[in-house]
Amino acid sequence: MKICLVTAFPPSRQALNEYGFHVARELSQTDGLSLTVLGDDIAPDEEELPGYSVIRCWSFNSLRNPVRLLRTIRQVQPDVVWFNLGFASFGGKPLPAFFGVALPAMVRAVGFYTHVTLHQLMETVDLKDAGVRFRHIYTAAGYAATQLLLFANSISVLMPAYRSIIRKKYGRGAVYVRNHGILSGKPEYPAFARRGNPEHRILAFGKWGTYKRLEPMLKAFEIVARAVPNTQLIIAGTDHPKTPGYLESIRQKCWRHPRIKFMGYVPEEQIPELFQSTTVTVMPYTSSAGSSGVAHLASAYGVPMVASDISDSRELAQEEGLAIDFFRAGDVQSLAGCLIALLENPEHQTEMAIQNFSAALRISMPEIIRQYLRTFHLQRHLDLLTSVSRLRRLPKWLPLRPRLARLASRRLIASLATAPRAQLLNGQSNGRGDLLVSGAPVNGNGKGLAWSVSAGDGLVAVAGAATGDETECNQGQDQQPSDSPDYLSRAPSSGNGNGHTHNAEAGQPKSVSQWAPAGLPPSILHRGNRRGNGEFGTDDLSSGGNGTGHKGAAHADGQPGAGKRDGARERAGDGSDGDLRAG
Repeated sequence: MKICLVTAFPPSRQALNEYGFHVARELSQTDGLSLTVLGDDIAPDEEELPGYSVIRCWSFNSLRNPVRLLRTIRQVQPDVVWFNLGFASFGGKPLPAFFGVALPAMVRAVGFYTHVTLHQLMETVDLKDAGVRFRHIYTAAGYAATQLLLFANSISVLMPAYRSIIRKKYGRGAVYVRNHGILSGKPEYPAFARRGNPEHRILAFGKWGTYKRLEPMLKAFEIVARAVPNTQLIIAGTDHPKTPGYLESIRQKCWRHPRIKFMGYVPEEQIPELFQSTTVTVMPYTSSAGSSGVAHLASAYGVPMVASDISDSRELAQEEGLAIDFFRAGDVQSLAGCLIALLENPEHQTEMAIQNFSAALRISMPEIIRQYLRTFHLQRHLDLLTSVSRLRRLPKWLPLRPRLARLASRRLIASLATAPRAQLLNGQSNGRGDLLVSGAPVNGNGKGLAWSVSAGDGLVAVAGAATGDETECNQGQDQQPSDSPDYLSRAPSSGNGNGHTHNAEAGQPKSVSQWAPAGLPPSILHRGNRRGNGEFGTDDLSSGGNGTGHKGAAHADGQPGAGKRDGARERAGDGSDGDLRAG
């Protein structure tokens, strides 16, 4: 399969270039896939990243972007054109931005399959807070732009509420819900020994100047520094395109402050060091603007988070199980109090760090990209089947009908033959090359397998075995299932059908106390997930099912209790391709 990824791409520093890089990195590591990045223009003296096929064929704020991109796409002839964009990805001015949003429809019109990963919706953006004049005109233009986007073959949004808005307001389009992902192939266990040693580092990271402003953070830090002397405020990131010079103006106001440090743009290779030495990440946003990339970076390194109490942040914490402490948006005293309470409570810091690390295991980039590719392959096969079906409905007296049908059938067979298969791990196969899914009946009498899933630093999640009838899944409108991440190693476990599981390997740890660093308080080692719904527990991260539609709520010792489940699903995956992740 040939994919063209249209995105801002490093060394460019335009919006979403980091996300585009991580998507491209995972795609480039996929067998049987050819990737061409269609990136934005860079300066002549800047060097391309090694190992990527990049064609620079569009420019920020250029009206010639449609012509240049369409010409390049026709030359490459990809199977899929994947757009990674927001409403201002192609320009900060109205016309270039509008033409950029219309590009997926133009590309589809010339015969290519187009997919869009949409990071924002105009309906959720506070235009006044974003510094936009003529808001009524922008609102109307945003409605028209969204209508154009929905002409793409398929769209992925990063929050369930966005899909609900599209379905309710626009009523059309193939819209999927995908997790944002942690911008990393594998999360790193929190470096507790480096946090608060010798000082607590408070990190504010992002593109500053519109709905992300630093004035409340600076005032709150003055209060925090008096209450917790060993603290330092780290301000990282760049100006928002609409507010050039904002960070420099902030720097001029507090350049003499000994505990405030400005880092500017942080290269990709310095991200782990920055977050692993951070005690808490602060997101002082004044309005919603999509699924936060900073929040996913923090979860990848197990960093506690403090965020404004706005709808997108609340939904993000609820949907992905992130540990976030909230303060009233724009309230300096509330922000300061929230930070002081967290910094003075090491046990709470550790609890939040472990919960965020556990959440990150479920939303790694390899898993997210695999969901996208499964959708692309499925759609490709459906298109071929549709073409064969149309040919077979042609009148039999047409002279070329048999030849055309044979050609279409050969294309379909060739496509199916080259489609990627799930890799079989630990010899689990039914003889036909199929992967046995955990919790699904495999021997005809309803008795299934349970799996011990090991990831990272020995973290173990156990999925319960199912017996009896197959569970009926009540998949919600916005819930889209996925499989477990590819990098997790799986080992079969035995189950007794009552929701209890036993590890197949005696050497595998059964609780957080066996993989967590020494010295953690017992209250942390035997505390379940803060969400308390039995989906994930930070002790054994286990749950059990009895195969009748009920799911036990996870206790602190990993034994399941009583409860209902809404189907064989986990909120960690949001694909709508029909595979249900059992257990």
